[in-house]
Amino acid sequence: MAKASKKTVRGRAAPKPAKVGPGELLTLVDFVRYGVSRFVEAGLAFAHGTTDPVAEAAFLVSEALHLNPEQFETFAGARVTVAEGKAILDLIHRRVTTRKPAAYLVNKIYMRGLPFYVDERVIVPRSFIGELLASHFGGEEGAGALIDDPTAVERVLDLCTGSGCLAILAAHHFPNAAVDAVDISKGAIEVATRNVAEYGLEGRISLYRGDLFAPLGDNRYDLIITNPPYVDAEGMAALPPECRAEPKLAFDGGRDGLDVVRRILREAPDHLAPNGGLICEIGRGRDLVDEAFPELPLLWLDTEDSEGEVFWIAAADLG
Repeated sequence: MAKASKKTVRGRAAPKPAKVGPGELLTLVDFVRYGVSRFVEAGLAFAHGTTDPVAEAAFLVSEALHLNPEQFETFAGARVTVAEGKAILDLIHRRVTTRKPAAYLVNKIYMRGLPFYVDERVIVPRSFIGELLASHFGGEEGAGALIDDPTAVERVLDLCTGSGCLAILAAHHFPNAAVDAVDISKGAIEVATRNVAEYGLEGRISLYRGDLFAPLGDNRYDLIITNPPYVDAEGMAALPPECRAEPKLAFDGGRDGLDVVRRILREAPDHLAPNGGLICEIGRGRDLVDEAFPELPLLWLDTEDSEGEVFWIAAADLG
């Protein structure tokens, strides 16, 4: 306990748990409000499955009470027990003092409504590609689809798979596809293996440990999806403590952030089917990508929460 009291947050002494008297916090909403106040007071950073302190507090309260996030509103006014209240306060305090992403504290994150196991071996998933699979690949907006018929997709590749979440979402969206997923990290493959097993997809998703396309031989795919490391040197130096708790390997894209992206674009033509395509997330590096590859007719895609952070290119346009 003495050692714990010496931990610092941004160079300051770590805050002690605020004293909460009996009966002062009663309902789920009460605990969310308390969590928001503590998170704002501590200057936490958000972008790991939640985008603001209210969503983060609601997520932790729901997880402490074993509720699906969609159930929060139903029980927002319900009272919690003393034991439940202690569990919630402990999570809030750990979030403030450790500066770890909330997902690591509860070993869970949701993407497109599906839960996935995560720990410090993988980056916390927050890719926009999951939404794009639904909106641009034979989804409800079929008129603007990049692939009209999801059932016709036979092979999908997920590069830099991390926890395996995008590979699993792809398996759900393309019901007839075999999915290969690659990551260079042994720990990431271990986490992805667990998630694939949780969804009973061992027969459809094959996991490979290796450097991008290296373990795949001459395999070709109808669709390649990737959320590679793309943070530049300046961005790496400015990462908040929450991101520094994640694997550096999953962020570091070299001096200008494009080291891995360049390799993917260079090697992808050898692994795409003639009518296939590549979808790649690049964060806020659109200008750099356009400048680096002026000859490529990249199609930039928007989502509900992003603008021009993901591009698509057809195999025929990669040469």
